[in-house]
Amino acid sequence: MTLQLHDTLRGAKIPFEPLDGGEVTMYLCGPTVYNYAHIGNARPAVVFDLLARLLRRRYKLTFARNITDVDDKIIAASRESGEPIGDITARYARIYNEDMAALGVQPPDVEPYATEHIDVMIAMIEKLIAKGHAYEAEGHVLFDVESYDAYGELSKRDLREMVAGSRVEVAPYKKAARDFVLWKPSTDEQPGWDSPWGRGRPGWHIECSAMAEKHLGKTIDIHAGGQDLVFPHHENECAQSRCAHGGAPFARYWLHNGFLSVDETKMSKSLGNVLLVHDLIETIPGEVVRLALLNAHYRQPLDWSAEAIQAARRMLDRLYGAVRGIDVPDEVRAAAEVPEAIVAALEDDINTPKAMAEFFALARALNKANDPGEMEALAARMYAAGDLMGLLTNDPEAWFAGHVEGNASRDEIEALVAKRDGARANKDWAAADAYRDRLKDMGITIEDGPDGTTWRRS
Repeated sequence: MTLQLHDTLRGAKIPFEPLDGGEVTMYLCGPTVYNYAHIGNARPAVVFDLLARLLRRRYKLTFARNITDVDDKIIAASRESGEPIGDITARYARIYNEDMAALGVQPPDVEPYATEHIDVMIAMIEKLIAKGHAYEAEGHVLFDVESYDAYGELSKRDLREMVAGSRVEVAPYKKAARDFVLWKPSTDEQPGWDSPWGRGRPGWHIECSAMAEKHLGKTIDIHAGGQDLVFPHHENECAQSRCAHGGAPFARYWLHNGFLSVDETKMSKSLGNVLLVHDLIETIPGEVVRLALLNAHYRQPLDWSAEAIQAARRMLDRLYGAVRGIDVPDEVRAAAEVPEAIVAALEDDINTPKAMAEFFALARALNKANDPGEMEALAARMYAAGDLMGLLTNDPEAWFAGHVEGNASRDEIEALVAKRDGARANKDWAAADAYRDRLKDMGITIEDGPDGTTWRRS
């Protein structure tokens, strides 16, 4: 099957064809590192991590995800806390990567930092000025939106109806309010670099264009991010990159994930409902968070709720329950193939709901199997599917033991299970029921089978 992806620019799902045969370039807008990432920031990281895993099955992929470490919000955070900017950005970049790793997000091939690419940004700005697409005004350099006829094509906006976007200051030195900043002056207290226009720092949009060109080339295959970035960020990236490169396409496919809400309400600081990944993974396994983010199709809105977390937990319990107790040799697991139905679902514009349905079909087949060889082969295929989707990364016994609710340790639970087994052996059914009820109150479900008693989180 041909990989199909929905391209925002063309507004349709179309076959994916790399620019350079067996090699693919992909760029994902990364974090601005001045605070912890919230769950909305995690959705594109998880979704496009899955796409990267999928692409690596077919192609040699170079995947870049940037770090924005110079920005007005970072400067404000430093001013408010009194902490040096470098300390803030280094700490939150490290925490971001650690938190995303907890969600099963693999590191990108390239992680460019904005402050390490100032020379590339200055060179691109100089090109834009030379080509008549940018102008200098009072120490600023601005992109002249009127000079690019296709502006608004990506976001499907009418130029006549636009106002300046976020992070674009409306100022008297602009030719038009919609013109956006490529370079701006810095005070002595602010981070800055020498440039032909004086000491200053880059605007937000030019960072990604310059870093993408540096590491992936003038035209990249896939540019990904959240739907909130379509305008103005990606629209501006597209405009400045195409103008700097003589009209060459910036990205051949634009992919955007849908918005995330919390309990059917938009996340906002004013409502106090901003959920930080760093806090969530203190009490929720990262794999549960990952599956909850993948349960809806990536282009659709996703509502984050306690019910969504519980559903993801139950789904993972079912998957781990299917492979529990089946010893799969390393060589068998390494040779196992992902079921074609799961691959086909994911290659149909990352259709994770369909892929999970096929995953559970495989689990049902394993649950019904009796032949040891068949069970081993099916379990190996489940692990192969898990490797592709970033799931089933734990030992099944550790998974169930790790989800015990309350303060009871594994030893305490297993001691109660042993006491129940002893009561059953002595035909003391009342005592056995009492132990079962006590375990149930602790959130533990007992399962009696031919090979003995096992337990899991309810």
